[in-house]
Amino acid sequence: MGDVSRRDFIKKAAICGMGAISAGSMVKTLRAAEEKPEDKPKPTVAVAEGDDPAKLTQSVIETLGGMTKFVKKGDVVVVKPNIAWERPPELAANTNPQVVAAIVKECLKAGAKTVKVFDKTCNDCHSTYEITGIAKAAKEAGADVVMIEDREAFFEKVGFKGQPVPNAFGTNRGEPDWSWPIVKEALTCNVFINVPIAKHHGLTKLTLGIKNLMGVMGGRRGQIHQNIDNMLVDVLFAVKPHLTIIDAYRILLRNGPTGGNPKDVMLVKKVLGSTDPVAADSYVCSIFPGNIKGADIGYIKLAFERGFGEIDIAKMNIVEKKV
Repeated sequence: MGDVSRRDFIKKAAICGMGAISAGSMVKTLRAAEEKPEDKPKPTVAVAEGDDPAKLTQSVIETLGGMTKFVKKGDVVVVKPNIAWERPPELAANTNPQVVAAIVKECLKAGAKTVKVFDKTCNDCHSTYEITGIAKAAKEAGADVVMIEDREAFFEKVGFKGQPVPNAFGTNRGEPDWSWPIVKEALTCNVFINVPIAKHHGLTKLTLGIKNLMGVMGGRRGQIHQNIDNMLVDVLFAVKPHLTIIDAYRILLRNGPTGGNPKDVMLVKKVLGSTDPVAADSYVCSIFPGNIKGADIGYIKLAFERGFGEIDIAKMNIVEKKV
């Protein structure tokens, strides 16, 4: 988006009718749906396989046109990994720190003013950032590592209209259908790069890129589980990634999202990426045993139906490289 912040985009979207601001609550409100463009070009999914996670990440970025395609001089960039659990990289519960560091370096090389790395962790943020190895790797690469705490100063309330909502939230005439605190940096940055790990999830079957956006949400996130697919796709509208890079170097096959048993981890040695968040998620489903498809995962299917990207692998341009 160049020097136009995501907050500016949201304001313009509201003026254009994609959203509105409630006068009573002053909550920024978004309508989380998009028109499906006709005759879309095939989205590219870059897939790199090899022994070095950093080199795989660099290869994916190069295949997609290089980081300068996404990051301009002076941009503020958010790199959003999965840093949810107090687990080391070998247990595949969080994004590989080498993947995160490689992305940070490429962003700074492209001219980014600042690269912010954060996640709203499930375990204690300080110990989780340390145990995962992501804080150390990101800082050494030059990133500004942000600890997101449960304080109002970190968040901005965003309201959403036009989608089914859980009964727990209720609806008042003229108010958003539901609203939620979203990390401010995710709304105000110039470039948002989503960097999930591919793993099993007990509720959603798999946690991939779209599910990783739960990490920009504050508040009592357990409440969204009753309508998680709809709400995740709503959040995708507010924080639609410019680039999704999925760590599939190690994948968690069972007992996700926390993991903890090395026997549940499969070494795949792949990293993949796309500008299409649905295509990235749908493709990585095929890596898991059991012939899983994007249409089998509720939030991927819903994101496709709402026009956020391509779900059919046959309609993607898959570029595979050995690194």
